[in-house]
Amino acid sequence: MPTPHLASLRDAIPQLRLLTEPADLEHYGRDWTRRWVPAPLAIALPDSVEEVQAIVRWANAAGVALVPSGGRTGLSGGAVAANGELVVSLARMNRMLGFDAVDRTLTVQAGMPLQRVQELAQEHGLHYPVDFAARGSASIGGSIATNAGGIRVVRYGNTREWVAGVTFVSGSGELMALGRALVKNSSGYDLRHLAVASEGTLGIIVEATLRLTDPPPASNVMLLALPSFAALMQVFATFRTRLQLQAFEFLTDVALQHVLAHGAQAPFAETHPYYVVTEFASDEASEAEALTAFEQCMEQGLVSDGVISASDAQAAQLWRLREGITESLARYVPYKNDVAVRISAMPAFLAETQALLGREYPHFEVVWFGHIGDGNLHINILKPDAMAQDAFVADCERVTKLLAQVLQAHGGSISAEHGIGLVKKPYLDCTRSAAEISTMRGIKAVLDPGGIMNPGKVFD
Repeated sequence: MPTPHLASLRDAIPQLRLLTEPADLEHYGRDWTRRWVPAPLAIALPDSVEEVQAIVRWANAAGVALVPSGGRTGLSGGAVAANGELVVSLARMNRMLGFDAVDRTLTVQAGMPLQRVQELAQEHGLHYPVDFAARGSASIGGSIATNAGGIRVVRYGNTREWVAGVTFVSGSGELMALGRALVKNSSGYDLRHLAVASEGTLGIIVEATLRLTDPPPASNVMLLALPSFAALMQVFATFRTRLQLQAFEFLTDVALQHVLAHGAQAPFAETHPYYVVTEFASDEASEAEALTAFEQCMEQGLVSDGVISASDAQAAQLWRLREGITESLARYVPYKNDVAVRISAMPAFLAETQALLGREYPHFEVVWFGHIGDGNLHINILKPDAMAQDAFVADCERVTKLLAQVLQAHGGSISAEHGIGLVKKPYLDCTRSAAEISTMRGIKAVLDPGGIMNPGKVFD
């Protein structure tokens, strides 16, 4: 027996595809956090902008909350539907809409996977540089809605830098073309940037025009073994001085062991406490500079060993050691911190945070990795098998409050690239002032006057 809301929705939009089977509700009703029991009203799969607008207008009239849904690869609970919301999945809106060779832009529907965007750019002899391990699942709309970063932020920046324009359905159902792909546009507020990182709380991104760039030069990947945590930022400074880095990623031996257990190949005969994966141009001059930097770090005792890729296959193997971490930890359903500080503040922050976690998590396995080159650190805490989930999360939240205080002291952010969602909502005031949060609430009230867009996410 359909609920009155579902009957009303079917009457209002007869052609709309709806899913109501329990397996579909569970699949579409949660993201990678796995901490909330999904309980959506149904899953709507619109096929056009007009259908999205019709859904939003119906939701306002019916008083039903909406949860926009992309690839649901998020790690902050931003795509969770646990309170009878209608999930609006953009999975069917995944088509290319246009390519402009002069402007070097690609326009796509928001449901297109990131990997397909990258492939289309390559087919036109260009490059879309935002990249991360979930590229095959994450949608372009979702990556814009969370301002996704990834592994090459040190060279190219976050998603925000590559969004030339978005088509956006506000919480009141209005269709807005934001940005218009203009290089220069000083005609008032740039509302495009409100859609970026909005986490579905203001409206639904339905289309995006993306800037493309020249294909990157052929590159080499180098894996470095470090003897100490303290050496990390010194090694980064040495390599950044000599090379135009494409990436500079860090992981601990604990993280590496999980990836090796998941099928990766061990890079060295001996184990080391810390590792760095870095990528740079493979021309003769860059390779010489990389070797000089490596030798300099070896002489100073900052690096214990290293290997440089000799083929694309070996480069992929080295990258797997970093990109395979999240997948290798998935079975533990880890508690995740995703934090950021200015690069200049990173040495002091790292030292203080390492001491904090060592003191507060004596019996938990803590897996560190991250984008050190842009000041972003991922901290994964693994639950002991014998510990109840509720008790584990409560203890992690206790420590996160302490971590948020450290971040506040160093001018950092509780969310570098995963968004606020549900997970980090209690700590938002450590990153944003009361005046900023009040302004954010005011913006939501204007764009989503009915309060139907992803309620409870970011702030209450």
